[in-house]
Amino acid sequence: MINYLFQEQNWQTQLSDLITDPQELLETLELSQEQLLSGAILAVDQFRLRVPRAFVGKMQKGNPLDPLLLQVLPHHLELEEHAGFVTDPLGEEQANQQPGVLHKYKSRFLLTLTGACAIHCRYCFRRHFPYQENLPKNDDWPNIKQYIEEQPDINEVILSGGDPLTLSNRKLKVWIERLESLPQIKFLRIHSRVPIVIPNRVDEELVSILKNSRLRIILVVHSNHASELDDFTCSQLQQLVKCGITVLNQAVLLKGVNDSADVLVELSYRLFDAGIMPYYLHVLDKVKGAHHFDTPAKNIDLIYKKVLENLPGYLVPKLVREIAGEKNKTPLFGASTF
Repeated sequence: MINYLFQEQNWQTQLSDLITDPQELLETLELSQEQLLSGAILAVDQFRLRVPRAFVGKMQKGNPLDPLLLQVLPHHLELEEHAGFVTDPLGEEQANQQPGVLHKYKSRFLLTLTGACAIHCRYCFRRHFPYQENLPKNDDWPNIKQYIEEQPDINEVILSGGDPLTLSNRKLKVWIERLESLPQIKFLRIHSRVPIVIPNRVDEELVSILKNSRLRIILVVHSNHASELDDFTCSQLQQLVKCGITVLNQAVLLKGVNDSADVLVELSYRLFDAGIMPYYLHVLDKVKGAHHFDTPAKNIDLIYKKVLENLPGYLVPKLVREIAGEKNKTPLFGASTF
């Protein structure tokens, strides 16, 4: 598949034409249907397959172990039960103050504006999150506003989901303007995988909205492997960097995908080529259905030690784990917190 075929399509078209059938995904990649074990169909029933065609275009045809494919292809191992792997690994039910509001950290809180994603990553820590009960409506804004104003330490809002960049520019602008109306809010962080899997999402209107906001905008994208960052994707993200938007990357350490120092080093250099700074390398959140992506703690220490040896400090992402109830991410290298 030639990825330039998607470069002329608008992002809404791509978002409405996702691959949702595992058999179609395998056929597109010229892989045998035997790659789809019977249990994987049941896994799809629990957590649907969703993957943009542009992202599939970055995968290597004929390779069942392609690192991008492994992130999205349903697997029978998702149906296994493992001790410690639960539906709410980060304790977000307790942090869910009201519809759309997750408040876990002192100076910042998170708004889940949508449950929609352009891609369903099989390791997603919110794959069991009850979105329909938690999506804020327009009528909820006064309550959200009051909550922020009653918490004077809050100076940053994080837009999350789902994925906030699946929202239209119009809806996104409405929420940004609401937050701009609150003097205490200085920073707006947007967590999104969409610019990686549908690069056309970085359109002129979005760039303008972010560039002209009074808030300091930080876009945190999510890329786990250098193969996700083709030239077009990098050029799209560079538009934001050139406008003064801070663009960071967070990755998740995934067995079989990027559990290699060489892969992680290549990812950091590729990010830097695009003007993106490596931010976090997350140890897998222990969400039910993702055990097969887990990497043994002793391996993680060895991998990260090699990353430190082979990268300048400014290109080394922080190795962290989020622990339910803690007030910050927990640094892991050399610690006994695995």
